[in-house]
Amino acid sequence: MELTFKQYRTIDLVILLIISAVAEAVTARAAKYWFPGEIYFISPAVALLCIIMMRWGAYAIIHAITSGLVLCIAIGAGSEQFAVYCIGNCLAVVALLWFKTAGKEKVRNKVVFTVLYVISVFCLVQTGRGVVGLFFGGTVKSIGSFFAYDSLSLVFAIVVVLLTRRLDGVFEDQKSYLLRTESERRRQQLGGGDYDE
Repeated sequence: MELTFKQYRTIDLVILLIISAVAEAVTARAAKYWFPGEIYFISPAVALLCIIMMRWGAYAIIHAITSGLVLCIAIGAGSEQFAVYCIGNCLAVVALLWFKTAGKEKVRNKVVFTVLYVISVFCLVQTGRGVVGLFFGGTVKSIGSFFAYDSLSLVFAIVVVLLTRRLDGVFEDQKSYLLRTESERRRQQLGGGDYDE
């Protein structure tokens, strides 16, 4: 049975949602119970958002909210923190402007553009959290603390995205990927037919 594009997209987004939720839960629980005294925190959210936005664009907002939700549940956060993380994470979608200006292919293929894209997603997420935090009595200084506390997540995200861009179809617009693989499959079939003759 062949999948329609919508079915493929839905399945892929659900799988990525599960991966995002599990990864965020594991790292959050580890930070809370195994390394409670550490001043830094590693979250997979930025790395996964970068990949999901490349694959599916604004659908990543679902994963941004879910990552914040799972993180807050895992650490036993209060209602204000739910708002800070769930709403703040959504600012990441502003990085979709990279695809409008530079184009997805350049962001995917050029290391400099890939790294700048990841950095911008990280900065947008942290700024979003900080700005939402201001509405709940936070200070401008608290925005800096978001950046400092999560700085290892940026390093993690850069490494993960740079590695995944080497894997065929992972860090790639999925419509383009499917068209490309279908074109390659047809060329191979035509080539195989010529060979047999």
